[in-house]
Amino acid sequence: MTIGMTSSLQGMQRAETQLNQVAQNIAQGPISSSAGPEGDTVDLSAQAVAMIEAKNSFQANIAALKVDDQMTQTLLKVVP
Repeated sequence: MTIGMTSSLQGMQRAETQLNQVAQNIAQGPISSSAGPEGDTVDLSAQAVAMIEAKNSFQANIAALKVDDQMTQTLLKVVP
């Protein structure tokens, strides 16, 4: 496994962790309304931004993996 692949896989794992955290934050949502209308609410806009960031990170790491694979395939064709 190349350094690029390792780095991309680690980035994908971080994005997965971030997505799981966002999902957990949204799922927990408001538990009670005793703190008032704004006390126990989840900031959905912040969670949406975090989800988009994680998605973009995941896509960027996939693109890096594809480039690494293409470079490896090209190298294998050149080297006898």
